[in-house]
Amino acid sequence: MSTEAPLDTASPRLKRKQMVTLALLMSGYTGYYFCRSNLPVCAPMIREELVAGGTTAEQAVVGLGTIITLGALAYAVGKFLGGGITDRLGGARIFLAGMVGSIAFTVLFAFSGSLPAFTAAGVGNRFMQSLGWVGVVRVVSRWYPHHRFGAVMGFVSLSYLFGDAISRQFMKVLIDNGLGWRGVFLATAGVLAAMFLLNLFFLRESPADFGEVEPEPHPDNLFGAAGAEAAPAPLRDVLRPLLRSSLFWYVCLLSIGLTLLRETFQNWTPLYFKDDLGFTDADAADKSSWFPFFGGISVLLVGFLSDKLGRGGRALVILVGVMAASVALLFLAMKVTHGTAFGPAAMVALIGFLLVGPYSFLAGAVALDFGGKRGSAAAAGIIDGVSYIGAMASGLIMAQIANALGWSGAFAVLSAVAFATGLVAVRFYWDQRKRVAR
Repeated sequence: MSTEAPLDTASPRLKRKQMVTLALLMSGYTGYYFCRSNLPVCAPMIREELVAGGTTAEQAVVGLGTIITLGALAYAVGKFLGGGITDRLGGARIFLAGMVGSIAFTVLFAFSGSLPAFTAAGVGNRFMQSLGWVGVVRVVSRWYPHHRFGAVMGFVSLSYLFGDAISRQFMKVLIDNGLGWRGVFLATAGVLAAMFLLNLFFLRESPADFGEVEPEPHPDNLFGAAGAEAAPAPLRDVLRPLLRSSLFWYVCLLSIGLTLLRETFQNWTPLYFKDDLGFTDADAADKSSWFPFFGGISVLLVGFLSDKLGRGGRALVILVGVMAASVALLFLAMKVTHGTAFGPAAMVALIGFLLVGPYSFLAGAVALDFGGKRGSAAAAGIIDGVSYIGAMASGLIMAQIANALGWSGAFAVLSAVAFATGLVAVRFYWDQRKRVAR
């Protein structure tokens, strides 16, 4: 007998609790991004400080790229470790622990003064930030029914999309008012500290904590009937069904490609706008927020759309978005829209719209579909963890490509990456269709 309590038939009390839980997860993960977006936004000012101290401009850019690359490696390691730990210890507890660590390393970065110190603090921050998302996925798997995963994770994803955009606008205001990069870092740590206190007092692991029934997992989860069990299981029993699935590996490959594309825009857009288009630091921070903002709109639209399309719908949305982004990136490389300052910024916004919705599925709704209650955090951790192979390439490698070929050359490379990722999406869509047809 099913014990599922869908969002549209749940008791009024459970609906209220679900809304509160969603708001807490969104506000908390938004706070995470205040302590993540501060580095790319402040990168021009940090570069200037390093140059003033005797470092060449190119060395400073490579140094910042190294922080991004090593930070991505730490983030990936944290995802692999954090997924299994979160399935055992609980999502809410891990979500809060990541906040505490990120606050501490952000403050440490603000009081540092050299590339080695910046690197240590930046890498430590990214490791602690890796705990946030797996905590979110675990909590969602306990609170919401599977036929609402796309919509729920769409809203949760706004926390790192609109949250990223809001944090950049917040930092723009601070910069416009004369605050240096260290002041910006301390202010963002304060925002995350406020979100930590809010979640500490009100976030709960499961509706069972309030005497309500937990929903059933997705019927296509890779664990079968065991996917309905939230109790801790041996790690090998969690990993075996995931690693034996070809669909799961296609999703991991998609995650690598889409993360390389997304992280490149997240990390380097302010410098692209300043160096290639002559924007001020504040204007570069402003326009860089367009990528996550329009990506957020995409996430909401495709989340609801994929739920409506049913089984296999998410694979189709991923395929269409990635292939269209490949064309848009080629236009950006060819400077088709460079007649005005608005044109390139608008093209960046379009690319965000095409890429971020599909990206949001992978370690969100798709991980929940695959993992059920038993392995949702582990699935999210692996999918998100392997993706940071792409994130590492978005740092040092993309910095070297931009130095050697200019931004147009870098965008041409990204167009090729998007096309190759699209070919994987074709196979994922085809195999998903065959599985659904059985």
